Amino acid sequence: MSAFNEETVLSVHHWTDKLFTFKTTRDKSLRFSNGHFTMIGLRVNEKPLLRAYSIVSANYEEHLEFLSIKVPDGPLTSRLQHLKVGDRIIVGRKPTGTLLIDYLLPGKRLFLLSTGTGLAPFMSIVHDPATYEKFEQIILVHGVRQKDELAYHDLLVEHLPAHEVLGELVTSQLRYYPTVTREAYKNMGRVTDLMETGKMFEDLGIPPLDAAGDRVMICGSPGMLRDLKQMLEGRGFVEGNTSRPGDFVIERAFAEQ
Repeated sequence: MSAFNEETVLSVHHWTDKLFTFKTTRDKSLRFSNGHFTMIGLRVNEKPLLRAYSIVSANYEEHLEFLSIKVPDGPLTSRLQHLKVGDRIIVGRKPTGTLLIDYLLPGKRLFLLSTGTGLAPFMSIVHDPATYEKFEQIILVHGVRQKDELAYHDLLVEHLPAHEVLGELVTSQLRYYPTVTREAYKNMGRVTDLMETGKMFEDLGIPPLDAAGDRVMICGSPGMLRDLKQMLEGRGFVEGNTSRPGDFVIERAFAEQ
């Protein structure tokens, strides 16, 4: 059996000249947990050209969705950005990753900390009813350079609270904190700085981080991963992995190209 399924592009949405989303069909045999990533790509000269991409869509949805940057000379994204409805892509049959709530110890608050396309896995997690069952409060933080890069902003602010099944849970338990670094916006600054200074907690009106009851997931740029890991460990948080649950988990298979 092939390691890949071939799927058809159903829709493409360009957020900016550097950021886009696309949806595809989903083979009924594909199983994944919310927060997983998989290998996706195109066949170039009869060979698969692949990169790791987190799955935006929830595991109960009938389609697959991915969020991608556009790299002009990127081996894959230079091609992916030109996808059109009806085009074919290949999708790995074995999703994996560390951003699963099962890899966290029980806690009261769940912080989902992301920059750029690192938001992708957290979209599936905030669409998962189990997330709201395991945690009393979910704080989704998304850091970008410019406000038009805040992918899914309207979905998180307007549509998800009105969701037929999740709406009530989202309204009472989910807090969304978008922040921008390179232009004026209601929240400004790097995610790490906003946490270290305490400004993010003041803005949200919530207590600061506490390893006793807080759990954290991180997905974003290498620098952000490094800084937040150091900050959390300095505050007594222990990193978890696929074999040992912890206070925080990091996804390092981030799609840069």
